[in-house]
Amino acid sequence: MPTFPSDARQPYRIDRQFERGLVWFRRDLRADDHAALHYALKHCRQVWCVFVFDREILDPLLARGLTADRRVAFILACLAPLGDALRAAGGGLMVLNGHARASIPELAAELGVSAVFANRDYEPAALARDAEVRQALADQSCAFFSFKDQVIFERGEILTGQGKPFSVFTPYKNAWLKALLPFDLKPYPVEPYLKSLATPPKACVRPLPTLEALGFAPSNLAEIAMPAGSTGAHALFDEFCERMGDYTRRRDFPACAARATCRYTCVLAPCRSARSPAPPTPPRCAATPRAPAPLPGCRS
Repeated sequence: MPTFPSDARQPYRIDRQFERGLVWFRRDLRADDHAALHYALKHCRQVWCVFVFDREILDPLLARGLTADRRVAFILACLAPLGDALRAAGGGLMVLNGHARASIPELAAELGVSAVFANRDYEPAALARDAEVRQALADQSCAFFSFKDQVIFERGEILTGQGKPFSVFTPYKNAWLKALLPFDLKPYPVEPYLKSLATPPKACVRPLPTLEALGFAPSNLAEIAMPAGSTGAHALFDEFCERMGDYTRRRDFPACAARATCRYTCVLAPCRSARSPAPPTPPRCAATPRAPAPLPGCRS
């Protein structure tokens, strides 16, 4: 595992260089400001990238009759631009359809990588999966590194004076803002290290699966005009900032809710870094409170 000070407010320290590494994309479907990709490219001579459609997640959906699931369609729509971005940078994206617990160690062995890099997932099932993957990789002398990326603060970093989670939002918000340091919002640069991206071996290259190949029927994702990928996420956020001044007035009206909120969870969370700066506030929204924008600079 990477090491870091107890307050987790300094760069991760990886004391080794590796010949080959593998980045496992999960909830982070972007190729910029990406902690796992940043550290893999810095510490490996060759880096491959993979996403797994995990049957442990998909099969229960099908068992419940959710054959037309917008979530699956959205992920699939995000993988195409992610793969394009990685190919344009000299690499590519391998997309697997299987059980991640087995697929990741098997692919790591096939590629002969010495380390797998991933951003942390916090759900109980994901924690159990990652623990099993970590052990399987260790059994084949392969390291597993995980990083904080989808959040600014993890669950144990913002607590009450009694060391417990907050139960009221405003005190939590105040503690969050008080704890925030410039370091927390600095991006993880990827572009300076792209020379380490490697094209996937031909034996590992497969076409992007269709919804039907995954066992799902087409959804109405296109009908609701939900943008996908990093470009769509940034455009969606910029558009929300233009109407942010109307948020408090419109958010409680069901007919306006879809246009009142930024739809962060479904689009921005996987496709736009939590550390990305907001654009300048439009004059009409100047009085609207908003989170501080990141300071200039990036992580070394």
